[in-house]
Amino acid sequence: MTLKTKLHTATLEPSFTAIDQVETIIRRQGYANIGPNDLMGLFNTNVEGLQALTESWHHLSPDQYLKDGGKYRRRRHASLTIRHADVDVVTQRAHWQPTTYNALHGGMHRWFDPITTDVLSSGFFQGLLTWLAKIASRIDGDRLWYSEAHQFRIDTTDGIGRPTPEGAHRDGVDWVALCLISRRNVTGGETHVFEVDTPNGQRFTMSEPWSLLILDDRRVIHETTPIQPDGDDGWRDTLVITLRADGFLEDTATNKKL
Repeated sequence: MTLKTKLHTATLEPSFTAIDQVETIIRRQGYANIGPNDLMGLFNTNVEGLQALTESWHHLSPDQYLKDGGKYRRRRHASLTIRHADVDVVTQRAHWQPTTYNALHGGMHRWFDPITTDVLSSGFFQGLLTWLAKIASRIDGDRLWYSEAHQFRIDTTDGIGRPTPEGAHRDGVDWVALCLISRRNVTGGETHVFEVDTPNGQRFTMSEPWSLLILDDRRVIHETTPIQPDGDDGWRDTLVITLRADGFLEDTATNKKL
């Protein structure tokens, strides 16, 4: 008899924070989860109104830089600056992280296809960027924010898909926001968030499309466990946005600003 190993499938739903309490909760614990109704209410939209944006995740390009040899990740990338209600798209540049923050893929100049103009100009995307910058400025003080946005699809075409192949990590920025766009025919994908200097943490599975996790990257470490298929054509789609106050991460070894 052959035994098949399954990933842990029990799910613990996140505890959502009311919009008017987001800043307070982040100050207290370094992160907050926001439910889809509250998030869509911020931008006066609904699931039907976001359908065209959702469809853009079907047109991502394969990630050619995975060092584990996997073919499970597709993505697009953009760099932007945000000041109050002004969002400016920066000329396409490489995504770069130091090895101190990403031991697996750090130190590489990773060039990804750009996020398309229709996504960048959508009301939801623009509203989310400026709202995140507003929250960050309330906590850290008013400033120009340097942002990177990533559209990710992790699929199970070849079996296991790894949302964070680098493991538990920080991104080397000030703020990270992860919005779940969709989950289809997968199990796993449990998110772990824990304090940098203590073993205190939380685990939960983001299962509701358009729910949002905001992280203070200086205070917490995060990871998401692998996914595996639970039917045909399984995937997990996310939008990840980072904010950094002191410019984009720079490759100081070659003195290039990326």
